[in-house]
Amino acid sequence: MIMPRKGQFGDMLSREEFRQRFTSSFGHPDFESVQHALAQVEEVAWDTYINEKKLARTQKAGPEFADPDYDLSVEWKDTRDKLLAAEARQKDPATRSRILLICGADRNDGTCPGEMSKTFRLTQIAREVLVANDIDADVLDLSRLVSDYDWHIHPCKGCVSTAMPLCHWPCSCYPNHGLRQTNDWMGEIYEKWVAAHAIIILTPVYWYQSPSALKLMIDRLVCADGGNPDPTTTSGKNASKAKELELAGWSYPKHLAGRAYGLVVHGDVAGIEGSRRALSDWLDWMGLIDAGVQSRLDRYIGYYETYALSHETLDRDNAVQEEVRNVARAVTEAVRELRSNRLSMPDAGLNRPRPK
Repeated sequence: MIMPRKGQFGDMLSREEFRQRFTSSFGHPDFESVQHALAQVEEVAWDTYINEKKLARTQKAGPEFADPDYDLSVEWKDTRDKLLAAEARQKDPATRSRILLICGADRNDGTCPGEMSKTFRLTQIAREVLVANDIDADVLDLSRLVSDYDWHIHPCKGCVSTAMPLCHWPCSCYPNHGLRQTNDWMGEIYEKWVAAHAIIILTPVYWYQSPSALKLMIDRLVCADGGNPDPTTTSGKNASKAKELELAGWSYPKHLAGRAYGLVVHGDVAGIEGSRRALSDWLDWMGLIDAGVQSRLDRYIGYYETYALSHETLDRDNAVQEEVRNVARAVTEAVRELRSNRLSMPDAGLNRPRPK
């Protein structure tokens, strides 16, 4: 048995440290009238924390899993069942074509920026093309993370780097009720990806990189590339079992492979080409298929011009608006060819000598 390396994690919080951290979420004066009730809730929260009560409810896995008697998270099982249903709809030739539009900007006018993002406007331009072509356009606006109450994409914990089978599909790291890591958006996001025949990501560049919300989603999608669909094989998060399972031979299943994709990356000074290449490489690695040269767009909008008038600059940039429409048109055509088995994938039958 290969033992996991230990020694990085420190001590659990003390009772007083926990109380201070818990109550800091309720520092507004309006909570003063319910301090007694909050103290009762804090006692329960402390118990779930110190006793590491990650799961809220469990049920026996049942005969469809390797270990039918394993106590499986009800919340994980519910998400997994939704993904299976979405996959069945996606593969049904009688269903309408669906393209997922991902607005990757963190900015919206529901919070302190006070103004919608240019990315949102570009997303709506692409959406109009899809609707005109009788495509179901599903919009995922990641800026909800900054404006919705207590809504999260929790960080990836890197289970895959311990062993691929420890990274479950869908992710089983959350919710973790003991650490109050709840209200995780990724269950819904996984379902949107699975249901789609194609993905179009539209994003600005923030400091040469993808925006925070987009990067959080990207990291949490690692389980779609090689992830383990049966947590009972690793008894949940048993690292030693996961290592043995990977070393015995792991197939690294690509759960989202075969979908088409397009990209729109925009900026104002620098970083658009590197960001576009990184996103393309990531999507290629997961087995998605680009819809051609015009489906991978990187453009500056108002190069070195003032931020204050950037929307007005976009108003005048008819060329970039039309290029975004072309991304949507290219992906629409790719979906049509994909669903009629006409999309050329010359390397589809090749075996990867390095499957990871």
